[in-house]
Amino acid sequence: MRIGEIAALVGVTPRAVRHYHQSGLLPEPARRANGYREYGVRDAVLLARIRRLTELGLGLDEVRDVLADDEGRGLVEVLEELEADLARQEAVIRERRERLAPLLAEARAGRLPAEGPVSPELAALLAGLGELPESPMAAKDREILALLDAVAPEDERARLMELMRDVAGSARELYGLLDALADAAPDDPRVEEAARALAAVLPDGIAVELPPEGAGGLAGTFFADLAPAQSTAVRRAVDLVATRRAEDGTAAEDGTAAEDGTERGEADR
Repeated sequence: MRIGEIAALVGVTPRAVRHYHQSGLLPEPARRANGYREYGVRDAVLLARIRRLTELGLGLDEVRDVLADDEGRGLVEVLEELEADLARQEAVIRERRERLAPLLAEARAGRLPAEGPVSPELAALLAGLGELPESPMAAKDREILALLDAVAPEDERARLMELMRDVAGSARELYGLLDALADAAPDDPRVEEAARALAAVLPDGIAVELPPEGAGGLAGTFFADLAPAQSTAVRRAVDLVATRRAEDGTAAEDGTAAEDGTERGEADR
């Protein structure tokens, strides 16, 4: 992604992105041969986290302290100070405290995820996953979820998190299958195995039209961050879900038609 694309995705201006670079909050990404910055998923996740923290009312120095503290201990102190200040601002206190309360509770309990602060919906989803083993694919998954959590509209975010909750129970097995494809070829037999295992737990509502190879945007960036065999497996899984959804719809229509025919036959008799 270029600077305009990542800014539009996260909901900030290119000027703000440059300011975060100058302030040392957002590291400079690698540049293309033509000199343009090239942003990836990790850059978008960090930018979304900066945006969310500033929306909560933190200054850039406070944001820098929070980002520097991986365990969230500094975040507890900053959020407590912010809560006391918001209590004196009656016009905006209700909305901000509703967002602050679950974050503060998670931070005090030491459960604030590295991608946080996050919405209550994502916090509940991550809690459902529990402690996962070290997995590169799990790390990518959490990054994408954190990014969707920051940029998706509220109603769409709630729908996505509800769909993903159904997958949580099978996460350990699925991550293992996908991690094993990191160095595999796209035609490796394990690709189909992983695709079918993933499709088996994906709900029908997750079926979407996937972007072509090399496309930009969030979905394109996600696939570009995967190994070729992993990308093939995920695309194949989504295709399998779409096929299953179409077949279920056809079966339902056939059943309705048969039922209608029976009713008409009984009426004729």
